Amino acid sequence: MREKPKLDLGLTAYDELFKDDKEIREGRLPKIYDIPIDLIDDFPDHPFKVKMDEDMDQLVESVKDRGLITPITLRPKEDGRYEIVSGHRRKKACEIAGLSTVKADVREMSRDEAIILMVESNLQRSVILPSEKAFSYKMRLEALKRQGKRTDLTSAPLGRKLETAEMLGEELGDSRNQVRRYIRLTELVPELLDLVDEGQIALRPAVELSYLTLDEQEMVYKQILECDCTPSHAQTIRMRRFSEEGKLSDAVIESIMQEEKPNQKEKIHIPLGQLRKYIPDGVSYDDTRDYIMQALEFYQKYRTQVPTQNNIKRKTR
Repeated sequence: MREKPKLDLGLTAYDELFKDDKEIREGRLPKIYDIPIDLIDDFPDHPFKVKMDEDMDQLVESVKDRGLITPITLRPKEDGRYEIVSGHRRKKACEIAGLSTVKADVREMSRDEAIILMVESNLQRSVILPSEKAFSYKMRLEALKRQGKRTDLTSAPLGRKLETAEMLGEELGDSRNQVRRYIRLTELVPELLDLVDEGQIALRPAVELSYLTLDEQEMVYKQILECDCTPSHAQTIRMRRFSEEGKLSDAVIESIMQEEKPNQKEKIHIPLGQLRKYIPDGVSYDDTRDYIMQALEFYQKYRTQVPTQNNIKRKTR
């Protein structure tokens, strides 16, 4: 005879009847520990930058005045140390403030669970750089994939049923395709990715550039420095097409970059070869721009301090 399932009547468990309100509340709260800072390691490949800016200065002052208000979240490691899941900025502020321990919520969790929590907690920031979104999206989706979730990031046609990338985008305000675009940024060389973070290259052109080889991307960056401009979306599409055909060269990139863009102000382009004869051999390519600007500033000071021939003639009349 099959046993009848027990009904859950919502009654309080016997052992909880003898607990007071304080014990019940404490049993539901996370355990907070004081963990020595020197036992805490950063999260591997943490995609979010800890900036030494005005916000950090304010956080340090707050820690000095009131201590750490919101505990950081740690994951215990097998070697007895701890790994930060959430709270890299707070831990850094405690270090600067001179604290030897940090209040922490220590949780047992797997690597993938830690990645998902790390990304979720950091994407709540008010300002997030494109590179931070890119690597955090990629890390979280790879973690979900290892857990058996669907990702379908690269080849899925539009209009498919809900995917992990789409669910992630809905949670954080980006579409599925936008999530994919951000993840493509992880294929950029660091120099180009920095330009994206600085707002000099928009997301769509950056995505097109991510399909170029690393050598081709380096050539594009070189031309950006020489031309003092960044490619438009249409120009990057052409570069990608030439790359896929195996025809993208330094000369082709230079030719595309020199094309006038809509609403672009006229610029003077001087080939680097013509400038090099005026630049000492000890000045590297990366320092060439700074050297030219310093030379122009020196010449401008010279012009304002030394009387011109016309001024001399006026004074002798």
